[in-house]
Amino acid sequence: MKLNKRDTIFLLIVAGVIIFLTVGATERTTKSVPDNDTHKNVTSRAQCMACHGVEGVKPQPLGHPKANQCFQCHTQPEHWVGSSKK
Repeated sequence: MKLNKRDTIFLLIVAGVIIFLTVGATERTTKSVPDNDTHKNVTSRAQCMACHGVEGVKPQPLGHPKANQCFQCHTQPEHWVGSSKK
């Protein structure tokens, strides 16, 4: 079986897409919630936004997703007593 130029280009594109998807499927690297008294009892997004909202002490960085579930991305420390993603 001999591949022509069109087949070769197609196979290269397919290989590129597979490589892109494989590299893009790595584990997230979001920051964990700090293990301190301030964060220990947080149970809602509203509590997160009290400090991390636009007018808060430590606002979210520009481009941060406007998700409603902070703990979908940010992991809780061990011995967490607040909300959980489990």
